Amino acid sequence: MRLPEGARIFDLEQPRTEAMPVYPAHRPGYSYLLHRRHEDEYEPETSGPRSSASGIIFCTDHTGTHIDAICHQSKDLRLHGSIPVGEAQGTRGFSTLGVEEIPPIVAPGVLLDVAAKEEAGALEPGYAVTAEDLAECCRRQGVEVPEGGVVLVRTGNARRWDDVESYLAGPGVSTEASRWLADRGVAAVGADNVAWDVPGRRDPELGCLLPGHLILLVERGIYIVENLMLEELSSEEVYGFLFVCAPPKFVGATGAPVRPLAIAGPRG
Repeated sequence: MRLPEGARIFDLEQPRTEAMPVYPAHRPGYSYLLHRRHEDEYEPETSGPRSSASGIIFCTDHTGTHIDAICHQSKDLRLHGSIPVGEAQGTRGFSTLGVEEIPPIVAPGVLLDVAAKEEAGALEPGYAVTAEDLAECCRRQGVEVPEGGVVLVRTGNARRWDDVESYLAGPGVSTEASRWLADRGVAAVGADNVAWDVPGRRDPELGCLLPGHLILLVERGIYIVENLMLEELSSEEVYGFLFVCAPPKFVGATGAPVRPLAIAGPRG
C-alpha cells in the first residue's frame, strides 16, 4: 500500500535536549548519555572493522512531545471509571489505564489555528483559549470537529520553545473549551504548549489547576498530547489530515514520548 502521490507528511514532535522546557512537576526532564563508545570494542585484529555505540536515555514520562495516559490524573483519588487509585497504582506503575493500553491512534485530525488571528502569530502568555475561539476557527477554516478524531489547538507557543521561561508561561486551553471538545466526542486532543491548560491558573469551579486534565482524562477518557510542533501545519494552512500516533508500550506508565505525524493530501 502506498500513500497518494504528492501526500505530505508533517512531523509534529519537538526536538529533545537537556535544555528543552519541562513542566515543573516533571523535572528533572531529559538526558542522553553515550554509554558505549566505538573505541570500547574496536579490535580490528580480532573483530574486524565493525564497532558499535549505544547510550542511555533518562527522562520522565511527561517530557518533550508526549501523550498522557488515562491513569495520569485522578479526581478525589479515583481514576477514570471511578477506579480507586489504591487499587491500581504500585511501585512499578499502574495495573490499568497505563500508556500500554493506548491503541495506535490513526484518526482524522483537524488543526484549530487560534493563533492565526494574532498579528504576531502567537497568543499572549496566560491567554485561555475559549470555546468561542475554537468555534470561530471551525467557521473561518471551514472544518468540523471529527467525532472519534483528534483536535490540535495551535496557540503559537512553539515559537518560544528555545526560550524556556517564556514557553513555560505560555497560553493554554480554558475549562469551557476542554468541555466543548469533549462534548463533540473527540478521541484525543493536543496543543503546542507545556500543559494543554493555562499553566498556573486555578479553575474556581473545580478548585484545581489543570482543569482540562480532570475533564478530559478522568471524566471523559480522552488522551492529551502536549508540546506539539504545529508551525508547519499552520504556515501551509493544512487544517485537515490523517493523524498518526503510536505510543510505546511502557507497561504501567502514566505517559510516554511520542512522534506524531499529520498526513495530508497534495497541495491544491
